[in-house]
Amino acid sequence: MSHYHIVIGLGNPGDEYEHTRHNAGFTAIDRLADDLGARYWKNHLGALVAVVTVGGEEIALVKPQSFMNTSGGPVSKICAERGAKPDDILVIHDDLDIPAGDIRLKRGGGSGGHNGLKSITEKLGTPDFARIKFGIGRPPGRMNAADYVLALLRGADLEDFEATAAEVATVAQFTLENGIDAAMQKYHAPHE
Repeated sequence: MSHYHIVIGLGNPGDEYEHTRHNAGFTAIDRLADDLGARYWKNHLGALVAVVTVGGEEIALVKPQSFMNTSGGPVSKICAERGAKPDDILVIHDDLDIPAGDIRLKRGGGSGGHNGLKSITEKLGTPDFARIKFGIGRPPGRMNAADYVLALLRGADLEDFEATAAEVATVAQFTLENGIDAAMQKYHAPHE
């Protein structure tokens, strides 16, 4: 059984961000919550929190409700309340450096310019937490990265995005049940 007690999905609160690439973490964790039978989200310590049970263990699913660049505040409060160390948490986030639809798992490392990861690393005092990276690809042409991650997804783009979110939820559930090493073995391509 995994030792992860807290799964954090990163995104921005508010309807205008709902169908954007930057909300990949929220979209995936909503799917995970549905898959695990979460009953409701409670507003708690600056985040929406749903508690589920996986293999007899209580897991908190967390969506920080501060904006992305201050996600670390609610995360650190919830970790403190639950007595969780950085290696007890799994963070799901969007990643520009990974092709759209690809999923990578990683333990620790830099923020890759991701403000949510930067904020969590700052507040926890360490980058040593596990991540599931939801690939969103690079912006086309000369499009600004901020415009790209916050652009509203429609049609086939939205369908592909939601299909990836469903896959990320499956990977997250497998990680909760079997640990990140087993998940990396199962979900990473052999050449990596």
